[in-house]
Amino acid sequence: MNRKEFRDLASPAEAREAIDSLALEGGIERVSLEEARGRVLVARLDAELDVPGFDRATLDGYALRARDTFGADEADPARLELIGEVHAGEEPDVALEDGQAVEISTGAVMPDGADAMVPVERTDRVEPRSTERASSAERSSANSRAAPPRDDGDAASADSAGDEVLVRTSVAPGDNVMFAGADVAAGERALGPGTTITPRDIGLLSALGIDEVPVRAKPRVGIVSTGDELVRPGEDLHSERGEIYDVNSYTIAAGVEDAGGEAVLYPHAGDEQDEMEEILRTAADECDLVLSSGSTSASAVDVIYRVIEEQGELLLHGVSVKPGKPMLIGRLDSSAYVGLPGYPVSAMMVFRTFVAPAIREAAGLSEPASATVTGRLARQERYEEGRHRLMPVGLVTNGDGETLVYPVDKGSGATTSLADADGVVEVGPETDYLEEGEPVTATLFSPDVRPPTLFGVGEDDPTFSRLLDGLENPRYLSVGSRPGLRRLREGVPDVAVAAGPLEYEIDATELGGWEREWGLVVRPGNPDEIEGLADLVDRDLRFVNRTTDSGLRSSLGAAVADLAEERSVDRHDVVDAIDGFDLGLRAHESPARKVIADDADAGLGLRETADRLDLGFVPVGDQPVRVLANPDRTEKEGVRELEDALEEQ
Repeated sequence: MNRKEFRDLASPAEAREAIDSLALEGGIERVSLEEARGRVLVARLDAELDVPGFDRATLDGYALRARDTFGADEADPARLELIGEVHAGEEPDVALEDGQAVEISTGAVMPDGADAMVPVERTDRVEPRSTERASSAERSSANSRAAPPRDDGDAASADSAGDEVLVRTSVAPGDNVMFAGADVAAGERALGPGTTITPRDIGLLSALGIDEVPVRAKPRVGIVSTGDELVRPGEDLHSERGEIYDVNSYTIAAGVEDAGGEAVLYPHAGDEQDEMEEILRTAADECDLVLSSGSTSASAVDVIYRVIEEQGELLLHGVSVKPGKPMLIGRLDSSAYVGLPGYPVSAMMVFRTFVAPAIREAAGLSEPASATVTGRLARQERYEEGRHRLMPVGLVTNGDGETLVYPVDKGSGATTSLADADGVVEVGPETDYLEEGEPVTATLFSPDVRPPTLFGVGEDDPTFSRLLDGLENPRYLSVGSRPGLRRLREGVPDVAVAAGPLEYEIDATELGGWEREWGLVVRPGNPDEIEGLADLVDRDLRFVNRTTDSGLRSSLGAAVADLAEERSVDRHDVVDAIDGFDLGLRAHESPARKVIADDADAGLGLRETADRLDLGFVPVGDQPVRVLANPDRTEKEGVRELEDALEEQ
C-alpha cells in the first residue's frame, strides 16, 4: 500500500471555506410542543384567535359598572346589590344593571353589563337594609367587614343574591379587566421564522392552541470511529492486545448534540478498506454529514482518504493547524464528510473549531455568545512548528484576583487535556514564543466556565483526594511531587502536594500534612512470602515501580541506597538486580492493579491501597506528605478552606 504524504497543507481559512461549501441542512419537519424547545422555526406563526378570547377579571373581587362607584371612598362607599357569582371556567348566567354587582374570581368571564371590577380588599359585604332597597347613589358607612368572595365551585349564584357590597374606592371603565385580545389579537404576528423556541415561546404557542410547529430539521450526523483497537465502553477490554476504549464516538456525539445536530453512532470500522467503505456508505445514505475519527494521517494503514478519493470527492487533506493536521474534507454520495484526527484532543479541538459552527448554521442556530477572558500567561511557552496552534488552557486567579492563563497539554493522545482545560488560546503560525506575563485572550469552552476556587498539583494521594471532596470547585492535577514543586516554584498553582523528602528548598507556606505507610503490595496472603526489598534483589520476582516524578519512587530510591550501603555494593548493582525497577507507572494504584492482573509479583504502593483492593502488604517505611501553598495566595478563599480541612482531618 502506498504511503500518503502531506504536502501542501491548507490554511485554517481554507478549511473553513471547504466546510462552508458542504450542504448540511436537514430540511423541514413538524414537531409537537413537547419537542419544540430549542428548535428553530422556519415559517411565521400568526394568532388565529384572541388571547384571551373573552374579557376577564384579573383579581378576586366584584364585577360592576364603573359609573356606580364614581365618588366612592373609605368614608362614603358605594352600596351595590349583589346578584350572583361567576367563577373561572363558568359561563356567566347574570347580566348587570345600574346599582348591581357580581362576585367574581380571578380569570373569570366578565358578565354582560360590567365594565370594571374592584378587588375584594377595597370592599365590605353587608346585609341588605330592611327599610328600603338602597339606591346606587346612596352613601353610608358599614358596621361590619364583609367576608371575601367564595371560590367554591359548588356555590350557586343564589348564595350571593340578596346581600349588598360596600365599595370603598372608585374605579374607571376597564380597571382590573383584561379585555379580549389584550395579550395577543387574532391576526397578529406571534413568532417569526428563525426564532429559536424558548419555554416562553412554548407558553405563547400553547395559549394560541398550536400543538405542533414547523421547524428546521436537525442535521443528522453519522459518527464512525475507525481502528481495530477500539472497544465500546462497557465491553471487555484486552489491554494485552493494545485495545482501548472508544473515546471519540461519545465525545463527538455530545458535541454534535450540543451544536444542534442529531448524532447517530455507527459500528467501529476496522482498518480494511472494504469494511470502512461499507460503513461509511451506510452512514452517507442515512445522514447529512458523516464524521469519522482516525485513519486520516499519512500512514500506510490509514486508508480512509482513499475511500473518499475513489468513491466520492476529496476537497482537502491536511490543515496547517496543531492539533489537527490530518483533517480531511470531502463528499461521499449525497452526504458531506469530514475526517477528524484519531487522538481525542485533536479530534475535539478540530470539531469545536471547524465543524461545530457549520452544524449550528445548518440547524439554524446562531453562534453562542463566545465568552472570552483576557489574562496573563502564567509561564513562558515555546512553539517552533510554524502552524496555527489551538492551545488548551486553564484559568487560575492569583492572590490579587488577577486571572492567569496556563497551558494544559499532555499531548494529543491524552483524554484529560480538555477535561482539565477551561478554553483555548489561538496562536498564529508566525508566533514561536510567548513570554511569561504576556496578555492572552482565551475563548472559553462555555460561558459558564469559572476559574477553580483552588488549583493544586502534585502527588497522587488518596487522603488528599478525600480532602478535595469537601471543597467547592477545586481542580487538581496529579503530576507527581517533583513536577508539582516545580510548577509551584513557577507560580502557577495555588498549592502543591509533595510526598517524601524535599530535594531542595522552596519558597512556600506549609498548610499541613500527614504520614502514609508505604511498601510492597503483593498478592492476597503473600503466597510468595516476600519480606522486604532484599527479596526483590535476591529472588526471581517481577516488580512494578512508580515513575520518577512520584514521591514514593524517591523514598524507594533512598531505601535501595541504604540496602546497597548495607551490602557494601554499588547502588546501580542493586537496581539492576530488581526485575522491573525501571518500569514506572504514574498513579498510586497502578502497580497494585498489575499485581491483581498477575503481571507482577510485587508493586510499589501504599498500605491504604492494598487494604482497599484486598491485597497483601509488606511495609517498608513511613513517608511524610506536605501541602505547600504559594505564599502570595494564602488568603485566597479556596486555600483557607483547604487549610481548615487539613486542621480538621
